[in-house]
Amino acid sequence: MKKKVIGILAVVAAALLFLSSIVITRENEYSLIRRFGKVDRIIGEAGITFKIPFMETADKLPGQLLLYDLPESDVITMDKKTMIADSYVLWRISDPLKYAQTLNSSKESAEQRIDAAVYNSTKNIISNMTQSDVIAARDGELQAAVMEGVGAAMDSYGIELKTVEIKQLDLPEDNKEAVYERMISERSKIAATYQAEGDSEAQKIRNTTDKEVEIMLSDAEAQAAKILAEGETEYMRILAEAYSDAGRAEFYSFTRALDAAKASLAGGGNTLILPKDSPMADIFMRNDP
Repeated sequence: MKKKVIGILAVVAAALLFLSSIVITRENEYSLIRRFGKVDRIIGEAGITFKIPFMETADKLPGQLLLYDLPESDVITMDKKTMIADSYVLWRISDPLKYAQTLNSSKESAEQRIDAAVYNSTKNIISNMTQSDVIAARDGELQAAVMEGVGAAMDSYGIELKTVEIKQLDLPEDNKEAVYERMISERSKIAATYQAEGDSEAQKIRNTTDKEVEIMLSDAEAQAAKILAEGETEYMRILAEAYSDAGRAEFYSFTRALDAAKASLAGGGNTLILPKDSPMADIFMRNDP
């Protein structure tokens, strides 16, 4: 019975020893195998490997993309105005050995280094911009500048920053309203200037157009007067040509006399009395059969 118990205990001990030698590495995970506290090898592929029990230990490090939400921080603009920056970072461990050696595999230590690097870059970028420029800046440009400012500062820790996103870049509550009112006033002045310039340009265009129209009308009236004068001249020439001989002139005088007599007798019951020496009587007498 005693031997049986010892055998069972030996089997259990062997099983525990075997299980303690197994290292399971999952997807998006690093396994650091330490021998007497010093990193001996790094396993970055998913699967099962083995370590020497009691001599080696295994630590786990995340291999996936990590999110770090930076605490809000105050930054000062070039015109000495305070703004509040709220950002987050996407990062990953690019070199597990450096990460373990420099940061002792501590995520908290890594986030402290990231916080300092991103804050310093953001502070340096915004310190070279006025508050109005910061408010008007597009997020993409500002974030790209912050990433460029960080540069390779995190490489020595085995960390890669994938992106820095500025969630909010706002004014402190105590001066937010005053700044917005000043910006509205400035934009209103700019709008008024544009409006005045537009009105002035429009008036110039109207004046030029009115002048051109006046010139065109004057030219048209002059041309019309010229054509009318030419028409009247031609009319008089034709009329003079038509009545240039005595017969035509006499007929013209006769018809004119008839028209005058007809007009005087209009309405009926009228009598036309002509003196003997009247040109019209002379015409009637000459045409009397």
